[in-house]
Amino acid sequence: MIRSLFGELRSKVAGKGIKIVFPEGNDERVVRAAARLKFEGLVDPIILGEADQVKNLLKQFGFADQNYTIINPNTYPDFDKMKELFLEIRKGKATPEVAEKLLRDVNYFGVMLVKMGLADGMVSGAIHSTADTVRPALQIIKTKPGISRTSGVFLMNRENTNERYIFADCAINIDPEAQELAEIAVNTAETAKIFDIDPQVALLSFSTKGSAKAPQAEKVQEATKIAKELAPDLALDGELQFDAAFVPETAAIKAPDSDVAGHANVFVFPDLQSGNIGYKIAQRLGMFEAVGPILQGLNMPVNDLSRGSSAEDIYKLAIITAAQALDWGYKKD
Repeated sequence: MIRSLFGELRSKVAGKGIKIVFPEGNDERVVRAAARLKFEGLVDPIILGEADQVKNLLKQFGFADQNYTIINPNTYPDFDKMKELFLEIRKGKATPEVAEKLLRDVNYFGVMLVKMGLADGMVSGAIHSTADTVRPALQIIKTKPGISRTSGVFLMNRENTNERYIFADCAINIDPEAQELAEIAVNTAETAKIFDIDPQVALLSFSTKGSAKAPQAEKVQEATKIAKELAPDLALDGELQFDAAFVPETAAIKAPDSDVAGHANVFVFPDLQSGNIGYKIAQRLGMFEAVGPILQGLNMPVNDLSRGSSAEDIYKLAIITAAQALDWGYKKD
């Protein structure tokens, strides 16, 4: 049966009252996406910014009648309580003066709303850099136990077909060591489940099962070994060339004993160069929609937009963020 990815995700999150923070309430694309999500009953948006400015944009887009949560960090009544918690989290790494300044920044403020349980996730980056979005998340929400760093994956989707894959890491870690690569592989398998993908994980290389001798291939071999220890029940194998991972006939020749080769659907690249190039080739030559980057490894979902994002892109990433919140158990049915 042909499945529509966003049709499935919409039905998963609809009516659950999932609260997503949009720190960039002064951006038209963000407000348009937030209004559409509210109108369709998919997400309960919290828009940060000057109330008058946000309301004017909503009115302009024909969404003024709905009851929106708009918060201005500069006039937030519980600011002192938030500051106290922030200082506690940072444990001497920030003075009260620094905390005061940082929490007036919409991204720090938005992440604190998530940390305080007042929101289930955050989507930012339409006008901020990746560092400006990710830094507060790492400082406040932090990475999950056993995960040393975040990573960024792309969902490669051909809408209205059954072709749906996950590529990692295509956005964050330039040259992960074997331990980090193993963590990325296990983490990515968890992310795949949000999209109803039964993960079959291939750790990719230019070598298959020792066919080439090089430190780069050995790193992937070591990562595979560690990943199998971290998640013994996960269908995972490496090191595999892409054709061995994806094409059954090639897998039969190059990796006959592998239980993943030939039908992998989660592809873990050995470094950022190959991951970034790989997803763009699939997107531009293979005509796949590349949805992401989707951040993984954090305790609560925060996602980073490209600054070239359209309102449609923001809408989609917010739905994914809501699905992550549901999947990770931050929002109960």
